[in-house]
Amino acid sequence: VQLQASGGGLVQAGGSLKLSCAASGGTFNIDGAGWFRQAPGRHREFVAAIGWTGGSTFYADSVTGRFTISRDKAKNTVDLEIRSLIPEDTAIYYCATAIPSRRWYLGVSSEYLYWGQGTLVTVSS
Repeated sequence: VQLQASGGGLVQAGGSLKLSCAASGGTFNIDGAGWFRQAPGRHREFVAAIGWTGGSTFYADSVTGRFTISRDKAKNTVDLEIRSLIPEDTAIYYCATAIPSRRWYLGVSSEYLYWGQGTLVTVSS
């Protein structure tokens, strides 16, 4: 599976942004999809995940209420809508997908097999 993330950019605090991840090749084998982020000098952290078939969603506590993950099975895309951006949201955002039998809903990066290249989100104060 190849993943292409897009939608990042420079945004003022309080603004909104929508990230998109397009999947191609072997998408029939996707069981779950997620977004992670890595801020400068920090480890990669889980943001949100969604079940490919049922659409169940899971969020990190730090983003609940401000982030919304969605997927379009017909277009093979996974979006992340971010509202009320704060400077602490500044990071490279990565999309990833998991195959069946992996526990993608735990938000652990090792459960995801395929990764996109990342898209940079910068929030100015």
